[in-house]
Amino acid sequence: MSVPTIKLNDGSEVPVIAIGTGTALFGRDCANAIQLAIECGVTHLDGAQAYGNEASLGAGIKAAGKPRSDLYVVTKLKPGTKAADVKSSLVDSLNKLGLDFVDLFLIHTPSRDGTVQEIWQAMEAVHAEGLAKSIGVSNFTVDDLKAILPRAKVIPSVNQLEIHPYVWKAVEPIVKYGRENGGITCSSFGGLSPLIRAPRRTRRPVTPAQVLFKWILQKGAFVVTTSSKEARIKEYLEVSHVPDLTAEEIQAIDNAGAKQHKRFFGKQIFGDS
Repeated sequence: MSVPTIKLNDGSEVPVIAIGTGTALFGRDCANAIQLAIECGVTHLDGAQAYGNEASLGAGIKAAGKPRSDLYVVTKLKPGTKAADVKSSLVDSLNKLGLDFVDLFLIHTPSRDGTVQEIWQAMEAVHAEGLAKSIGVSNFTVDDLKAILPRAKVIPSVNQLEIHPYVWKAVEPIVKYGRENGGITCSSFGGLSPLIRAPRRTRRPVTPAQVLFKWILQKGAFVVTTSSKEARIKEYLEVSHVPDLTAEEIQAIDNAGAKQHKRFFGKQIFGDS
C-alpha cells in the first residue's frame, strides 16, 4: 500500500504515517510489532533513545527484510544528553538499530539550561557526517525555536509535537512559527488521545481514528502512532485514501477541541498543570 509523502525543507520526502515505539511499546521488545508494521506496508518507523527499545526496533527491521532504501527510520536524542555526547549517543543508537544512518534525528526535548545552541551545533555535525540525513527537534515551543534559529547553519526539518484538537489552539502558533521561519514541518504524536466525536461522512465509511488523522494531515503535519495489531495498522494506512475533510468538518473538530484544553504528554515542558 502506497503512502503519500511530505517534502521537508531539506528536500527529503517523509511518509505521512509512521509507527512509533513509544507509548504502549515504551521499554518493551517491539521487534514483532515492527516486523508486522513493515509487512503491512509501513515504511516510516519512529524510535527514540529514551524508549529503551532501539535494539528490538533494529531486530524488527532486520526480520522484515525490507531494503534499507525503502525505509524511513527516526530516532531521538535522549533528554539530558550533553552536546559533547551527541555523536557517541547516535553511534550507539545506530549500532543497536543495525544501520549506518538514520533518516531523521531529533532532539527529544528542549534543553533550557543555556546549552541548546551547543546541542544543536552537535546535531549539525552528525548531519554533516551523514549519520543523520535530516535533523530536527521535538516538543519545542516558539521560544525554544528562537533559541537556536538565529545561529543555526541547518534549520530543523521537523518539530515533533503532541497535536490533536484539544491542544490545537495552543500548538497552532508553534506550527505557524516553524512554517514561517525556515519551513519547519511538524509531526504529530498522541493524535488519538482526545475523545472527539468524528463528523459523519457520507462519501464512504471511515473510523474516528481515520478522521482525526485526516484532520492532522490537513493541518500540514504527519502522523506518528503506535499499534501492534494488523487491523489497526491497515486502518491507519488507509487514511491517505480517505477523502479530505471539508472546511466545515475541520471547523467542527476545531470547535469541539477548543472547548477544553487537555495535554496528555510533556505537561511540564509546556507549563501545563
